[in-house]
Amino acid sequence: MSTLANQLVLAERQDVARGIRLLLGRPLVTERGDPSAFELVRRRQDPLTKWFDYYCGWQLVVEPRLGYARLLKIRAVPDASRPARRLRSGKAPFDRRRYTLLCVVAAELLPVPVTTVGLLADRVVQACATDEALPPFDTASRPERMAFVDVLKLLESYGALLTVDGVTESFADSAQAKVLYRVDATVLMRLLAAPVGPSRLAVPAEETALRFEELLRDTVRESRYGGADASDAQRNLRLRHSLLRRLLDDPVLHHDELSADELAYLTSPTGRQIVRRAAEQGGFVLEERAEGLLLVDPEGIATDSRFPDDSATARVAALLLLEPLTAAPDGLTPEQLGAEATELLLRFPAWAKSYQSEDGAQRLTADAVRVLADFGLARRIGDRTVPRPAAFRYRATTAEGAATRTREDR
Repeated sequence: MSTLANQLVLAERQDVARGIRLLLGRPLVTERGDPSAFELVRRRQDPLTKWFDYYCGWQLVVEPRLGYARLLKIRAVPDASRPARRLRSGKAPFDRRRYTLLCVVAAELLPVPVTTVGLLADRVVQACATDEALPPFDTASRPERMAFVDVLKLLESYGALLTVDGVTESFADSAQAKVLYRVDATVLMRLLAAPVGPSRLAVPAEETALRFEELLRDTVRESRYGGADASDAQRNLRLRHSLLRRLLDDPVLHHDELSADELAYLTSPTGRQIVRRAAEQGGFVLEERAEGLLLVDPEGIATDSRFPDDSATARVAALLLLEPLTAAPDGLTPEQLGAEATELLLRFPAWAKSYQSEDGAQRLTADAVRVLADFGLARRIGDRTVPRPAAFRYRATTAEGAATRTREDR
């Protein structure tokens, strides 16, 4: 093979590896939002599509003329650890009201290519008034308008809504604000990544709340894996996809979190070979430990959420609490964690100002433990928070007289 041919093959491998990590970190890439990323995905569409289909069973949709690429990531078990977030300071997760408004707003945007914030708000008011399952939407209420703005800003960040004139945030201050939008219905329709659309689950409205968990599972049910009478090929396909999905989507994969079938597949020669090949082709560094597996992206492209991260108080507290937590293999009680948090707040009075209150230590502990759980570094057993094996990589160690701490993004 000529030198030029070798260079072309190497360039394609590097592009594909980068494209894989780009799409894992941002499953929706638009030409308007990131032209260079979209061009890379468009250029390497075929190998990227085949990679995601083989290793994960995920569909990659690339629409060059419409200017977007969408990776439809599906999990067999719904995961609430990555909620939609408000794009204001603090980035609080969406609550039930905002998720409800998101669904109603998306439905009302589909038939209108152009709209204003006022007309859209009126449509949402009417939709909520005519559906007994929905609470009314009151534009005279500032909290309601702020929730509405949070939904619109999220859709703007996805590229489904484009501001032509005005500022969306102005509606939070006044229901008379003037903002003009253009709607990208093609992107809007691709936001939902579910094999079974909710509208296909014919359930009476009064039963929805009682059967919510069941309905949620039904939306991600994939027929390709068969049911109780699945063939060996279907079972192996399901095992490959479920393992790679979790490994690529979660910060760490512990062996004790797997079923007996999953663990047997992962530790088999075929399973190990497939995982190692997927990591290599994706440009990841694979750490194989006795307790589990960890994928590290050296460039942090595939990482949608980082730890350690000093941009959020709860994540700083989570890192600081890891030291006493890893020193207690049997875990710590809420009272013990609260005492550690209290000491932190007393030691650094100018830090974590929103937690400098009577119940601040308790709130800080709850938020920090939630961070550790989301990153697979701790879990609750009874009333105790117990460190997971991956947590011990963050222990403070002494090297050449200086305190050092291992730092990994993923």
